[in-house]
Amino acid sequence: MSHEKCLKHVRTVCSCMAPTLVRVPVAHCFGPAGQKKRFCCVCRKNLEGTAALRCEVCELHVHNDCAPFSCSDCRLCHQDGGQDYDMYHHHWREGNMASGARCEVCRRACSSSDVLSGMRCEWCGITAHASCYIIIPPECSLGRLRGMILHPSCVRVCSRNFSKMHCYRISETSQQCELDNLDDVDVQSPVASKENQSSGSSDTGKQTLKVFDGDDAVKRNQFRLVSIPRITKNEEVVEAALRSFYIPDEPQDYELQIHTQQGLLTDDIINRNGTPDNKAVFKDSQPEAWLLRAKPREVELLKIYAGWLKVGVAYISITIGKSSTVDSIIKEVLTQLGKENESPEDFSLVEVFMSSKQVQRQVLTGQELLLEKMREIRKVSLRQMNQTRFYIVESRNRVVQVDLLLGGFPLQLSTEEYTQLLQQHLAVKSHLVTITHVYAGQGAVALQISCFSEAERIYMLAKDTNINGKQLTSLVIPEIVQSKLAKGSCPLLVFVNPKSGGLKGREILYGFRKLLNPHQVFELTSGGPLPGLHTFREVPHFRMLVCGGDGTVGWVLGVLESIRHKLSCPEPAIGIVPLGTGNDLARVLRWGTGYSGEDHYSILVSVDEAEEVEMDRWTILFDAQEMTEDGKQNGFLEPPKIVQMNNYFGLGIDAELSLDFHHAREEEPGKFNSRFHNKGVYVKVGLQKLSHTRNLHKDLRLQVDKQDIELPSIEGLIFINIPSWGSGADLWGSDSDARFGKPRIDDGMLEVVGVTGVVHMGQVQSGLRSGIRIAQGSYIRIIVTKPIPMQVDGEPWIQAPGQIIISAAGPKVRMLKKSKIKQKKQSGSLKEGRAESPVPGEGAN
Repeated sequence: MSHEKCLKHVRTVCSCMAPTLVRVPVAHCFGPAGQKKRFCCVCRKNLEGTAALRCEVCELHVHNDCAPFSCSDCRLCHQDGGQDYDMYHHHWREGNMASGARCEVCRRACSSSDVLSGMRCEWCGITAHASCYIIIPPECSLGRLRGMILHPSCVRVCSRNFSKMHCYRISETSQQCELDNLDDVDVQSPVASKENQSSGSSDTGKQTLKVFDGDDAVKRNQFRLVSIPRITKNEEVVEAALRSFYIPDEPQDYELQIHTQQGLLTDDIINRNGTPDNKAVFKDSQPEAWLLRAKPREVELLKIYAGWLKVGVAYISITIGKSSTVDSIIKEVLTQLGKENESPEDFSLVEVFMSSKQVQRQVLTGQELLLEKMREIRKVSLRQMNQTRFYIVESRNRVVQVDLLLGGFPLQLSTEEYTQLLQQHLAVKSHLVTITHVYAGQGAVALQISCFSEAERIYMLAKDTNINGKQLTSLVIPEIVQSKLAKGSCPLLVFVNPKSGGLKGREILYGFRKLLNPHQVFELTSGGPLPGLHTFREVPHFRMLVCGGDGTVGWVLGVLESIRHKLSCPEPAIGIVPLGTGNDLARVLRWGTGYSGEDHYSILVSVDEAEEVEMDRWTILFDAQEMTEDGKQNGFLEPPKIVQMNNYFGLGIDAELSLDFHHAREEEPGKFNSRFHNKGVYVKVGLQKLSHTRNLHKDLRLQVDKQDIELPSIEGLIFINIPSWGSGADLWGSDSDARFGKPRIDDGMLEVVGVTGVVHMGQVQSGLRSGIRIAQGSYIRIIVTKPIPMQVDGEPWIQAPGQIIISAAGPKVRMLKKSKIKQKKQSGSLKEGRAESPVPGEGAN
């Protein structure tokens, strides 16, 4: 709606015309909507109180029943092996902007919390009024975050048979499983039907019709409810029906046919009782269900898009008739494009259906009658015809290269053994499939496949295959073209553990996918850290951001350590978004005590401005133990257990509390979704151990740098690498001591501290006391005489008697420490983009 005097300022296109503005069709990845107030991008109404969806990659928000009418205008985040794009434009999305957003042109406020208004580029983040953004230069420089964004021109994915959910490795949760029928117009809910029935009472003078848009909707019983006056013109009824399906065509080209349970009565047309001047009225006695049909046309004006040919025009309009074949249309289009000297055999006509969740392409045969083809599409679904385009493209043999990463295989096998497993369980075709990388330590193999159908078959079959009782994982891996990376670029590789921090992990995942390229954001529940590191293996310089607890950071560091020899950047610097309970490492590196809803953009700016520091990492070797009955009988020993340690290693009461907490979480994992609850459970298990005595010093012998150390009377022994323990406590203390040096995270030394019990631990947590300083060294040997609880970075277990050796684990790891200086808030402004010349090849769509 608009004031008449304001109508001249309206610049945005209505939903029914939105598909005509799409430059490159890209499907959306729909998931459940968040909790913030948003407006539907189709019907423009508020989403509050209704079932709603959002795209996981861009800022599109829609009602469930509006989703089928959204067009495929998501961000273009990669090349598909076909046409490469030299320049990337701003990707504008209307409305749903942050409060206080200002126009880059006139500097006035352009956001609104009451309506869908204002435009925002989903790459660089600049905002503008709908009447102002048209004068902004089209090329996008990616804004403030361009140094860490993986530019879409550098990413290649052959994705013909894979949905965008598969390409972006977005896990389909139980909520998302309900989205399978997004391309169907939803059946109205009982509540909605009741409302419409009441609105169709005799008091209102209106009636409600069920309208189907084609044979497919009839089969699925998917319809739209159209409310009309009881006495109205036939043309107005057709117009209302077209409007309900967001079809912008003229009403006189369509008609309504009666739909009955016995079939379609094609002869029973609404205007049978009409008069020549089309003044017929819709009567009360008409049936409730109708089928909207396009009237047969002898000739039709067709738009042939040429966007993939790098020509100056978006499309060519030609008139087609009954005898117009695909070959004749190609010849006419080439003539209008000034390419009459080109051979028509070198071009093809492609039908592109831009549905809400997948873009489907079909190459048409040369003798196919296009007018008949369009009639068939309209008969199936008028909505489908409105979302269908025809493109003229160059015919060329595309090199098919699909990269898959399969995980879940047995560990430490040879390439030949993994090949045999692939043949045995997946029946791979060796002439189409090549094993390019083997990660024996993770039980994973990377495949390069030269056939779309074979890639799809392996991808789906692997997800349903178990080997030795373990489910295989299958992921589509993008190819990063190193030669196209801008000089000096340092893209950010993001890992998110959605199980950490309750539901906050999912919101962070969504936020970073929108701000960055989704191909650089990896969900750790889908294959762990390996897929991300494998994807970035040839990037010469990159940084990492791990969103999770200390255990998640240790997991990523462990995988990085095992495959760093295969990376072009073997020592990427790592930042942290703390989502765990203790977050001790994040505290030391100034990333905070825990994530509490900070702005995602500000987090990325802080990562960009962070300083690089080095941190020691330690290897703990647990000596061989006679564990199995078979081993005892045959004299065999279990191999030594090797564990990597980043933060601290505890024996005794500290590890026993961690073990009790671990058991409680395993019994009721659903309750452990908040930091406050987790700490409450720690307090509870600690109170249960108040009267506990173990006399740990009698069960251990300690040697530090080959010197025997006499232990005092303690219940817990802790080796700390960082000055934070147990959710921020300073276990070593700040008092100066001539016997020991000041601890640092990069000094190559471990601090050895003792605690006398739960009370002492509580006092340390409260800041009233520190631990008992015992030693400081770089090589530690421990002899354990009894089974003792142990924990490394929060992962507890019971360790049998034996020998333990702690030593430095190779090179130090590089971490990102948040800068102390509070930087001025910056945004990717238009002035900044003009002042700094963009790097060649940069930009966005």
